[in-house]
Amino acid sequence: MARPNTQKQRRSELIEATLQAGSVHGLRSLSLTDVAKRAGLTRGALLYYFDDLDALLVEAHRAGTERYCDQRDEAVAAQASYAAKLRTAVDAGLPSGPDDTLMRLLYEFDFMSGTSALHDELVRKMYLRQLATYRAILGDGHASGEFAVRGDIDQAAMNLVALEDAYGLHIVGGNSLITVDAARTAMLGFCEQIGCGVTEDAAAERD
Repeated sequence: MARPNTQKQRRSELIEATLQAGSVHGLRSLSLTDVAKRAGLTRGALLYYFDDLDALLVEAHRAGTERYCDQRDEAVAAQASYAAKLRTAVDAGLPSGPDDTLMRLLYEFDFMSGTSALHDELVRKMYLRQLATYRAILGDGHASGEFAVRGDIDQAAMNLVALEDAYGLHIVGGNSLITVDAARTAMLGFCEQIGCGVTEDAAAERD
């Protein structure tokens, strides 16, 4: 039997292999054999660490969600002004392009909601983290006087998450009519409309 530390490391490697294999094959056609090949293990060895493919997919879903949310929150926290935090949140929340493998997988995981209570929980968890990121920036920015948010802050945060998800889905789906730059411009335009000056020109004027 593998030692606890070794077992934990191997499970992490298998989760990473699942994300990598899923980006190549797609989650709907992904098999345990695909993951085992990516990890350099036999199918039987993989089943020593996870009961089945569904259990592995849940952990990969969890890891992908945490990676996306943690990386964005760290990038936001590193910014000094609330305008910069909001721009960073928008930039980090959108896919880098149609070939953004992590974002594409997260959207695929969204479509798995309804197949298990665990996937449903992870989809809700990601939504709540997206919402919390925007709500904190808008609320704190408004309280500081840097923003003058018009309307309800919670609703504004919900709208930003909805825009992020909708534009992101079009981007990873390869819709040439919605580019990353166009989506970013539209989201920042919405921020301006609700009283959050986030364009680089507006930030320069305040400075």
